[in-house]
Amino acid sequence: MKTEPQVIRTHNFVSDAADFILELAHKTIAERNEFRIALSGGNTPQPVYARLAAATNDVPWDLVRITFGDERCVPPEDPNSNFGMAHETLLAPAGVPEKSIQRMRGEIDPQIAAQEYQDHLDLMATQRDEPIYRHDLILLGLGDDGHTASLFPETAALNEQIRRVVANFVPKLNAWRLTFTFPLINHARHILFLVGASKNPALIERVLKGDPQLPAERVDPSAGDVTWMIGE
Repeated sequence: MKTEPQVIRTHNFVSDAADFILELAHKTIAERNEFRIALSGGNTPQPVYARLAAATNDVPWDLVRITFGDERCVPPEDPNSNFGMAHETLLAPAGVPEKSIQRMRGEIDPQIAAQEYQDHLDLMATQRDEPIYRHDLILLGLGDDGHTASLFPETAALNEQIRRVVANFVPKLNAWRLTFTFPLINHARHILFLVGASKNPALIERVLKGDPQLPAERVDPSAGDVTWMIGE
């Protein structure tokens, strides 16, 4: 039975998204003394990250564990790097300590980078006696083709059942990407889709109604919640 998502349509997209993240961070830190968040790339979250950075006095960043749901296979200083964008808009301005950040190494061999990232998540899980690293919040976007993270239509990573982080070749981009897989995404406590006002409403409806051709439709945490924050 698919989890029924909460859908929030808002004219105050940036402030509402930032408030959502901050509220969940405070609640989780109060409960478990740690907040695990996976950031997403793309243009939509940039102003949200800047808003979070502005609220930096409000967040004990040493208790936050920051990971990345996907990454382009480029060095961190490349303009296309998801880490680079997050570093510029959030991590550097907020003074997030380096030990709180785990970036995907897009500049090395994709297969090695994916395995290295999974090994790190597995180690953090093992240290806490968990079978799999469980995120408190994974931020996701929605591509025009229905992809989310770097899980593109008709790519191999869509069918991955075991590995939690993989290198995924995307033929239409003729490029490799590093990405979380559904087994890891669907283990999260909460997932927040950030969808800007320019996104095609028909595409959003197709995902919400369960069109199996769209990868984003397969985000369905077994014991977690899904929220869609949609700009108006």
